[in-house]
Amino acid sequence: MKQFVIIGLGNFGYYLATSLYEKGHEVLAIDINPKPVQAIKDMVSQAVIADSTEKKTLEQLGIKDMDAAVICIGSHMESSILTTLNIKDIGVKQIIAKAISEPHSRILYNVGATKIIFPEKDTAISLGERLNNPNILDYLPFLDNYSIIEWAPPNKFIGKTLQNLDLINRYGTQVIAIKALVPEQILMIPKAGFVIKDSDILILLGPNDGINRLNKDNK
Repeated sequence: MKQFVIIGLGNFGYYLATSLYEKGHEVLAIDINPKPVQAIKDMVSQAVIADSTEKKTLEQLGIKDMDAAVICIGSHMESSILTTLNIKDIGVKQIIAKAISEPHSRILYNVGATKIIFPEKDTAISLGERLNNPNILDYLPFLDNYSIIEWAPPNKFIGKTLQNLDLINRYGTQVIAIKALVPEQILMIPKAGFVIKDSDILILLGPNDGINRLNKDNK
């Protein structure tokens, strides 16, 4: 069980806080407005009405030893920046902050955020990738110019081994896991001799240009 503090209880913060709590973690939810705090109070460990731009207030809530703080304020740039700075000063090691623009993200990094998220942008890109290529079942940006995708293999892949396909040399793309439905299991770092079935889902990691070529060549 981990401990998280979620600051800002708009839609994103609300669903993140309740999801973490449902998974068995301790969740402290904070918002400056009473209404969202009242709405979430029975679905998290603790819900508090507080101004996160006040460092002393955060210190009194005992967030220093949290495993991570997620700042979901987003649209209020000044508040998100001050909150990030406060949490950094208090000593929380992992600080994830929601940004609404690239300049906003750079400021958040500069004042202490360890990871920046763009929920709407990331969701839109993921949906765009899936609409562009039906074989892509899910899409996750990984590092700059790299992504992880869940990929349904085309018919011409069925019955072939990973060694036959040679995706790493052809596309620079590595099969890091396989979701096998028959029998149901997840195989991490499958061996070169693994034979692909029509019920398998491939989890691929690779450069975006390689993934794009792979999709284009196998539509």
